[in-house]
Amino acid sequence: MNDIIGRRREIATVRQLLSGTRLLTLTGTGGVGKTRLATYVAGQVQRAFPDGVWLVELAPVQEERLVPVAIAEALGTQEEVPQPSTESMIEYLRSKQLLLILDNCEHLVDACARLAGTLLAVAPLVQVLATSRESLGVPGETLFIVPPMSFPAAGDDVTGDDVSRYDALALLVERARNAAPEFDISIDHVAAGRLCRLLDGIPLAIELAVVWLRVLSLDQIIDRLDDRLHFLSQGYRTALPRHQTLRAAVEWSFNLCSTQEQILWERLSVFSGGFDLAAAEEVCSAEPLAREDILPLLAVLTEKSIVTSQTCGTRSRYQVLETLRQYGHERLTKDEATSALGRRHAEYYQALAERYRTRWFGPDQVECFAAIAPELPNLRTALNHCLGDDLRIEEAIRMFTSLYGYWIFFGGPAEARHWFDRLLTYQRMSPRARFDVLATGVLFALMQGRQATAQPLIEECTSLAGHSGCGEALAMGRFLSGRLTLMKGDYQGAVDLLDPSREWYEHNLDEIPITRVLRDAFMPAFYLALAAIFADDPRAGGWLARCRDIAEAGGARGEISMSTWAAGVERWRAGELEQAASLFQASLRLERSTGYRYSPAWTVESLAWIAAAQGRDAHAAHLIGAAATMRRLLEVSLQGFHAYNDAHQACESAVRARLSEEDFQKAVDAGAQLTFDQAIAFALNEPAESETEPSSEPAPTSASALTPPQSGLTSRELEVAALIADGVRNKDIAARLVISQRTAEGHVEHILEKLGFTSRTQVAAWYVNHVAPPQDE
Repeated sequence: MNDIIGRRREIATVRQLLSGTRLLTLTGTGGVGKTRLATYVAGQVQRAFPDGVWLVELAPVQEERLVPVAIAEALGTQEEVPQPSTESMIEYLRSKQLLLILDNCEHLVDACARLAGTLLAVAPLVQVLATSRESLGVPGETLFIVPPMSFPAAGDDVTGDDVSRYDALALLVERARNAAPEFDISIDHVAAGRLCRLLDGIPLAIELAVVWLRVLSLDQIIDRLDDRLHFLSQGYRTALPRHQTLRAAVEWSFNLCSTQEQILWERLSVFSGGFDLAAAEEVCSAEPLAREDILPLLAVLTEKSIVTSQTCGTRSRYQVLETLRQYGHERLTKDEATSALGRRHAEYYQALAERYRTRWFGPDQVECFAAIAPELPNLRTALNHCLGDDLRIEEAIRMFTSLYGYWIFFGGPAEARHWFDRLLTYQRMSPRARFDVLATGVLFALMQGRQATAQPLIEECTSLAGHSGCGEALAMGRFLSGRLTLMKGDYQGAVDLLDPSREWYEHNLDEIPITRVLRDAFMPAFYLALAAIFADDPRAGGWLARCRDIAEAGGARGEISMSTWAAGVERWRAGELEQAASLFQASLRLERSTGYRYSPAWTVESLAWIAAAQGRDAHAAHLIGAAATMRRLLEVSLQGFHAYNDAHQACESAVRARLSEEDFQKAVDAGAQLTFDQAIAFALNEPAESETEPSSEPAPTSASALTPPQSGLTSRELEVAALIADGVRNKDIAARLVISQRTAEGHVEHILEKLGFTSRTQVAAWYVNHVAPPQDE
């Protein structure tokens, strides 16, 4: 449950309002506690939303077009919506019954308003709880202005018993208990009341002040704060009084930091969505800060609650509270060194993207994808910098092409198209750089079956390759042309184009790194094999084997799953249905284990062809519906793939001929309602109730082998353990507790470590045997 002190009246009011409106916006000054109130209430009402409560943190998002991407990342819907756009997110949410928390909307108010307004119109079971410094201005919106915490008025006779009467005092006491255990409000209750009054009861300001109880008395804090408040009220006449107070608290806290701490605070504001130690050391270590200064300074800023820290996997990840980050950034922009810092940030994340690019197509590709996900806000910031006033188009292109693998597997083409469109507006790039941008854009267009979009781009690629005379560019141009020719249904023509491309890479293996072989040699071999299969070319079997060899040589699980699927297509065309089905299912299992989100849509469709050919018509119709939903969420047009469309039409015609129209449509509609994971489970003939994460870990042999109840788990870890015992997955744990998935994963790791276990199964058994209360029923 989200940590909150007091606020009983506000909690009751927000719960009441939320029960009677579809869109509730909490407004108020920065630092007043809008987010904390929203997430606390959401945690209380989560049982009313079968599809969960989801927090979308919009502070790191700087462009309106990326709002749906942020929502998809928060929902963890890469499997259902691999290509998040406003339309696809609305389509995904249309039938859901959930609460969507849009946090910090003020800088994206127009985009949030459009999204919320559409959801109110087309998604009757979705409710939106927004936090913003201004209303969204949508018809049907209910506003609640979050007030400051209650505090003693001037002249009130404050006693030590008044803590429970005033929320601000309660917050001060609770935070002081951790920051300065020796603090006794019964001695300093008058000064404590005055401090809360001077800070206008703003929670963030109080928390910042409490940190200094370690080194200053309340009277000393008040003396400094009084002077600072007066100065700021004179300097910021146009600001609201509470904005003055919050700014005073932040600036006062800033001035109590050492010069080096202040410099690091300002420099850390360049990061978006968090950072790790390596990034801080690389980006922020410039005169007068040395690399070895960063860690101790970061530790001090964390102690002072200026920086927050959480465990992400086995490493710590840091973040500056947004209000404090904005303050630091405002100061930073007045410094002539700002551009240099932005350049260092961009260079660091460009190098990070390129470093991961060398591992996209290898044995640890999935781990790379998971590692890059939390860095997306910084990568976007870096791309924006490279495309800003300090134009660095070549660096932006390298970053864009380096992220190709991530967008293929998890992010989808939606965001890639956004950056592709921006890059094409710039003419200041070399012919080879433009070729790389165009080729990458073509790949995403072809993925979606957008032949008309791909055609002119391929023509320009071919022209650029011809003028350059570069063998690799010519080979890539032939590959792109061959792939489009395959999609149009000219299978032998595709073979004629793809084979020379494959041969070029085969003959130049020694000159190309293995990751490039996988990226650039695997794909021509894969599509050449498919073209040969549909062209009934006798060489198809040999090319299939070579395709598999290339994938296995690099240990790339995603590409191994693709070659397995292609082998299934070959067996299906040969009429060997059982073997084809076995290969398709093997591919689907591997796709699920890797997290690949594009291929499963085609694999589920392929299993529908098998089911129809075997006379399992209702099952085939279910799969037809499921595959159609998966394609729609991918924004893929079946008509863009001639061979697949022909097979689909034949499958659907056969099933329709044997089922009544009512039975056919009922089965298709039922399949269309399946989630991405449910569709895969159905296609694999797994039990419908199998919604938990697959695990190969052995269960403990007996309860006696488990750790005793004295586990040392915190109350939050016990909550997580209870959810593990219920079979809840990490992303759903995050949703129920209204925390990030990374935080949930960190809790799970801490539980395993404290209990000395290696599996979630052991945790579940331990909880049932030692913690769960006995059942009365």
